[in-house]
Amino acid sequence: MKKILEVEDLHISFHTFAGEVQAIRGVNFDLYEGETLAIVGESGSGKSVTTKSIMRLLPPGNSEIKSGKILFKDKDLAKATEKQMQKIRGKDISMIFQDPMTSLNPTMTIGKQIMEPLLKHQKLSKSKARERALKLLDLVGIPKPEVRLKQYPHQFSGGMRQRVVIAIALACTPKVLIADEPTTALDVTIQGQILDLMKDLQKQIETSIIFITHDLGVVANVADRVAVMYGGKIVEVGTVDEIFYNPKHPYTWGLISSMPSLDTDDEELYVIPGSPPDLLNPPKGDAFAPRNPYAMKIDLEEEPPMFQVSDTHYAATWLLHPDAPKVEPPEAVKERMDKFREKAAGSIKEGK
Repeated sequence: MKKILEVEDLHISFHTFAGEVQAIRGVNFDLYEGETLAIVGESGSGKSVTTKSIMRLLPPGNSEIKSGKILFKDKDLAKATEKQMQKIRGKDISMIFQDPMTSLNPTMTIGKQIMEPLLKHQKLSKSKARERALKLLDLVGIPKPEVRLKQYPHQFSGGMRQRVVIAIALACTPKVLIADEPTTALDVTIQGQILDLMKDLQKQIETSIIFITHDLGVVANVADRVAVMYGGKIVEVGTVDEIFYNPKHPYTWGLISSMPSLDTDDEELYVIPGSPPDLLNPPKGDAFAPRNPYAMKIDLEEEPPMFQVSDTHYAATWLLHPDAPKVEPPEAVKERMDKFREKAAGSIKEGK
């Protein structure tokens, strides 16, 4: 597969009254044509900051891309001017934000908001843009598009608003679509509909998706590859099967153990002990070491490199060093892995 986006050794800081927050500390990942890459991790791990930097939507006053590259179509977006980015946003790279309630302009009709990127980027006439807007509303499953085009956001439900946001993001058939927790504000039933819609639309317009979420259950349904973030770094990356069936980083084990299950007999959900690191003063060694029950002395002294597990699977943990003691995933992780296998086998039998 061909790479469409490359992020290389990205470092981003925020300058605050308390000091410099090193929010992103050497992030590397690639996005390939037609794939869905999920970025997962706890709140504050750096997921949204990383993807907003691709769109150059970080606050200009106190944020700074200190070093690194964001390569798209042979251009380094990290060094692009605002004028250059205005030609890329909405046309080549689009974003679906977390809350559909605040993503739409309450003073503009739905039709005008969908037509806006078509008029700006594709220079369509108003009649052609309106025709395209009607098709987009139909594409995202909104009935009676002729009526809905003239209505305002307050006349739509939460799920319908998110469909409109998706229609706007897809208006110019972007090469890259960034979805920043697009289903968090929706109930479970609507969440499933939106995820199915995104998968169907991806096949139709052949876009590449970066999907940000803290919900591993969502990841299992939508992703081709998964990048696990912690403390402003990617600590494990691999195909969705590798991450769910053969996780190697203790933090990934903790995330999988924390997943709720309807058929569990446990009275309490597993919680990863401790708190994420203070990135005003990043730790010297492995950022996850204070919360890692398998941490060794070297974890507190030296940051682990990315160890290769397979051609597509890498993890930054000293447990993968040849001299490290053999440690197996906890039983809770093994149980979840077995459940994933059972669910996958059931889906294959049903032809899904």
